[in-house]
Amino acid sequence: MFDYILFDLDGTLTDPKLGITSSVQYALRALGIEEPSLDKLEPFIGPPLADSFQEFYGLNEEQTAAAIAKYRERFNDQGIYENEIYPGIAPMLAALRAAGKKLSIASSKPTPFVERILDHFAIRMYFDYIVGSNMDETRGKKEEVVEEALRQMLPAGMTPAEKRAAVAMVGDRRFDIEGAKEHGITSVGVSFGYAPEGELEQAGADHIVGTVEALAELLMK
Repeated sequence: MFDYILFDLDGTLTDPKLGITSSVQYALRALGIEEPSLDKLEPFIGPPLADSFQEFYGLNEEQTAAAIAKYRERFNDQGIYENEIYPGIAPMLAALRAAGKKLSIASSKPTPFVERILDHFAIRMYFDYIVGSNMDETRGKKEEVVEEALRQMLPAGMTPAEKRAAVAMVGDRRFDIEGAKEHGITSVGVSFGYAPEGELEQAGADHIVGTVEALAELLMK
């Protein structure tokens, strides 16, 4: 069914909650904002950091830049490894690759961090392409990441109908679904990630699966 598959990273292949939320907490504290609940910081998992700091804590541009710098100060050495790969992900990726499918990461996380995480979990070898955001916060929107991944992985001349049939974007948040729709490819939402209840349905995901096993079955059809 799908020859080309794009995967989000956080909340889709791995559970990054502890590392991301603890690093956000650290950044906020540096700006004089105390947030004791890591659960309250779950909405930071998925969208670009700048958008989240501004939306959830009303930071201006200068404060946002400072918050991101402090976030990375902790995340770079500690938070990046406070992360767990979901059971069944590695075998699924191996099976997809063995079936001849082309795989790409399409993440709003900066590419250097993505590469280190994939290496840490020994799954980098399954991906033909790795596309994340840039360290200077450009290409941070999911639709921009998806656009670059498609540019790298798809052969020239595919019609819209061919793209729709052959290409899938897999993710756990509405941003992944919206990015897929923006570029006319099939969207697959995973409900075991960090989307609030009803978010994937409201975003109009073409498929929604609740387990890694169900995801593997769908992608291997």
